[in-house]
Amino acid sequence: MAKRVAMIAVAQNAGTESKDNFYDQAYRVTKEVLDKAGMTRDDIQTIVSASSDVFHGGISCANSYYWETTGAFLKNASRQDGESLFALFYGAMRIMTGHYDTALVISLCKGSENPPLDTCTLMYSDPFYFRNVGLTETLAAALQMRLYMEKYRISEEQCAKVAVKNLRNALGNPYAHKKGRFTVEDVINSERIADPLTEMQCAPKSEGMVATILVSEEKAKKYTNKPVWIKGFGSSIDSYGIGDRELLNGQLRQAAKRAYKMAGIKNPLEDIDMAEVTEPYAFQELLWCEDLGFCRKGQGGKMIDSGMTEKNGEMPVNPSGGVLANNPYVSRGLQRAVEAFLQIRGEAGERQVEKKVKTALAHGVHGFAGQCHAVAILGR
Repeated sequence: MAKRVAMIAVAQNAGTESKDNFYDQAYRVTKEVLDKAGMTRDDIQTIVSASSDVFHGGISCANSYYWETTGAFLKNASRQDGESLFALFYGAMRIMTGHYDTALVISLCKGSENPPLDTCTLMYSDPFYFRNVGLTETLAAALQMRLYMEKYRISEEQCAKVAVKNLRNALGNPYAHKKGRFTVEDVINSERIADPLTEMQCAPKSEGMVATILVSEEKAKKYTNKPVWIKGFGSSIDSYGIGDRELLNGQLRQAAKRAYKMAGIKNPLEDIDMAEVTEPYAFQELLWCEDLGFCRKGQGGKMIDSGMTEKNGEMPVNPSGGVLANNPYVSRGLQRAVEAFLQIRGEAGERQVEKKVKTALAHGVHGFAGQCHAVAILGR
């Protein structure tokens, strides 16, 4: 019999470069989340971690390196590679089976020690065709952005408004890497990385140790009077070859449909109070919001113009600043869930949205131009 699963505590570190080593950072976040929950390592029955070997971690068989510092030594534990929101799903499913009552889910990424992001993403591509032409995640996004702009008459100014909003929101986030008050002109006139993308429309390379503790409904009563329930989740992956895909009609709709069905969401715009969306490139927030059902297809530009996604808007999106403000590549999906948790609990500090949050959405993405999407619905 499937059990309800609650998040009861979260912890994260700052995205700015730190001289602390990977091992110490992982320990501190693990210790913090256990302390917040009023638990010790002995109370945790299973651990699911998210990390990346070699490319975004610089370590082969990464989990054998950090197993002890995250409390996983001699525990039933597993590692997930790629999109860390999947680690949340895996941890939840372990409890839903009834085999476990407590789980630690942690994602680890020390961006300051990693190569440039596109040095890593170049290696994602097919070694015989795409890698030889230098296809990277940024180049794929630039192609997607140009197609999006031309098909739906989305302007550069509308895309730039996403960066303006999110970097301003990040001023209230003590964990954010990039933040500030900028104009649309500042964003458009920043260094052109891959036309039409400019530097301020691309996410930085950040640190990111992020953790949460999951418990069964029975255990939740013991540890907290403010549980945040994992109400639904879904994922979907597209074709491997970028030329075999419709870049403006990806798999996010399918992932969201599965999460909505599980959570009983009928009308996303009415049933969801805020969203944390993974937007490695500014225009993708508009495209992903369309696919999540927050507006009609091709209306993302009008949505940002209306102010609907502002902190005080009808559907606040990325009040934390999102990935444009803080991009621990492997950890960013789980970080969206952590931020959604804080909003639901009313504990997001200066980044707390104005309206009361009962239900929130967390989104993660991985691969060229949104090849793989994951969606989680959290609520009171």
